[in-house]
Amino acid sequence: MTDRENALALAEVRLTPVLVADPPLLNTQGVHQPYTPRLIIEVVTERGVTGLGETYGDAGYLELAKPLAGSLIGRSVTDLNGLPALAAEVCGDAAAATGPDAVDVGGLRGVRTADKLRLSVLSGFEVACLDAWGKAVGLPVHALLGGKVRDTVEYSAYLFYRWAAHPDGRGERDDWGAALDPAGVVAQARRFADTYGFTSFKLKGGVFEPAQEVAAIKALAEAFPGRPLRLDPNGAWSVATALAVAEELGDVLEYLEDPVSGTARMAEVAAALGGTGPGGGPGTPPGGARLPLATNMCVTTFGEIAEAFTRDAVQIVLSDHHYWGGLRATRELAAVCAAFGVGVSMHSNTHLGISLAAMTQVAATLPGLRYACDSHYPWQTEDVLTERLAFHDGRVTVGDAPGLGVELDRDRLAVLHRRWLADDGTLRDRDDAAAMRRADPGWTAPAVPRW
Repeated sequence: MTDRENALALAEVRLTPVLVADPPLLNTQGVHQPYTPRLIIEVVTERGVTGLGETYGDAGYLELAKPLAGSLIGRSVTDLNGLPALAAEVCGDAAAATGPDAVDVGGLRGVRTADKLRLSVLSGFEVACLDAWGKAVGLPVHALLGGKVRDTVEYSAYLFYRWAAHPDGRGERDDWGAALDPAGVVAQARRFADTYGFTSFKLKGGVFEPAQEVAAIKALAEAFPGRPLRLDPNGAWSVATALAVAEELGDVLEYLEDPVSGTARMAEVAAALGGTGPGGGPGTPPGGARLPLATNMCVTTFGEIAEAFTRDAVQIVLSDHHYWGGLRATRELAAVCAAFGVGVSMHSNTHLGISLAAMTQVAATLPGLRYACDSHYPWQTEDVLTERLAFHDGRVTVGDAPGLGVELDRDRLAVLHRRWLADDGTLRDRDDAAAMRRADPGWTAPAVPRW
């Protein structure tokens, strides 16, 4: 092995599961737990350069990460094309065993499968290798991905119906208060706009009757005239309900995200919204512009693209590097979307600063990124970085420092890891339905469609 190769070879891989404080944010599957599991990945080269990655920290993901971590020792951080095959080899059986054919509650991204589990784990290691590689050669991650095409990345305010506090007394208190009606949603949006400068707003729906959520969007449109608005009920509606909402909000929404569950239903809704003239059907705004449908649920793997795109079921894909398999796969997805004339943006789940840095680095390289990206980061008051990433005018600056441009705070990491160690096992797997049952013991996750 040459000196150059040795400098990039991995000598150590560290996995640190943590529990991160999460507010009582509501969705159609329940409520966020007081703490959410995340996994922090560190890869260390022979020359002592450390790269950081982050992904889901639930037990199933952690069990896959352990064998993959061990198999990386001695491999170069540049050997990214070999990662998928390696992950399939060392994690295949374990992924199949922990990949039930059920809704992925933590990410609300459709059905969880063994492949999705494995790719979600692989993504954290790929980011960590890119970070170490960039630090070793003095280049930012965006340069390793081909170079940035923008200096800032726009993010959207992520609005939630929420309680003032977790009902069982656990978790960290904040001063946001409850948001359970249109006035509460607007007040939340104003605070996001005043604090972070966001000019685009997304509401997580599927919580209340559709009429109440329509009223909230209309209240936002009145409070922020002309600003981009999105509504995401996570597939909770029937086709008829989705079309009724589209008719109400067609001239207000930038896009409607996963109003129904599954590609077939999305295609049915899209067909009804697909006119190009004044008679184009429900949801066609004045001037004939089509109300686009976006998804992070029915297009979450490359294998799902063909049906969705050929049936014109979605017009915008919300990528998420965690479950597409990393930053390079995100660029591949964007290229496919461009070929089909499908827009692309980014989905978000509860995450820390490492993931936000990775999102920003890859988003900077996507020419076709024309929609503000989602981010839960403002809701997360805890982090493992020495310095939190900042939003200015709703944007994050694309750094040119080597790697991701962030540094790990080991004291903060240790605090969040000790919380994970102290947990009795009830919070190590995110389960929004179980969290809701602590408030209402008789509650069950609703069948789809809910309305």
